[in-house]
Amino acid sequence: QVQLVESGGGLVQVGGSLRLSCAASGRTFTANTMGWFRQTPGKEREFVAGSNWSGAITRYADSVKGRFTISRDNAKNTVYLQMNSLKPEDTAVYYCAATNSYRDTVVTDTPARYAYWGQGTQVTVSS
Repeated sequence: QVQLVESGGGLVQVGGSLRLSCAASGRTFTANTMGWFRQTPGKEREFVAGSNWSGAITRYADSVKGRFTISRDNAKNTVYLQMNSLKPEDTAVYYCAATNSYRDTVVTDTPARYAYWGQGTQVTVSS
């Protein structure tokens, strides 16, 4: 059974930092794009950041550029999201996702292109 399990969410004050982790099990994703999305009630799931299979190509939503960093450790089958300078508008449930496509040279921001999803972890930024 393939699972993506997020961890690291929580409550943080404005300007603070959090590091999310997503550990995969059941198969390896070393050849696949992995990404982070977020969602708030009543809104569609929003792309946050993504990394191609090697980590050499990354992509970020404009709203998080310069503040968030995605990285991956393929030896651990894990992807991370370092979030700095957090703002109240970053409050959301954050989801990890992985594609089925092989060695992408671009990072897609389309949720439908991601075949596997975690259960989500809540991030709350308080002012």
